[in-house]
Amino acid sequence: MKHKINYLGFLSLLALIAIMGFTTDNDGLYGFFGFAYYFRYFWVIPDEYFRHNVQKAATFAFMSEMVSLVPFMFVCTYIYGSTKAVPIAFGLSFAVTIFAFTIALIAFEWEERKGAEND
Repeated sequence: MKHKINYLGFLSLLALIAIMGFTTDNDGLYGFFGFAYYFRYFWVIPDEYFRHNVQKAATFAFMSEMVSLVPFMFVCTYIYGSTKAVPIAFGLSFAVTIFAFTIALIAFEWEERKGAEND
């Protein structure tokens, strides 16, 4: 049987950006180490239910970004002024999206695992 590649594992390659934080002394790049969590998905077989969970988590993350962008824009305009507000607000909403996707996917997997224990 042919082994299917779980493409979600390739998100772990973004953790390599964090290594540039050591060479450039940019502390902001260390946050990319969080993507190393996705390395575990190379060993998860992507069945239909897994793909459905990823789709639900991605939908939740997209909606959380759309909802969080406007409040971040107002808050960042008030705190940093209009020149820095746009890039900071987009960066914060991107971080919220990645965090929401990860937490939602963990919750869906935990729910699936809990349901499998009851069988």
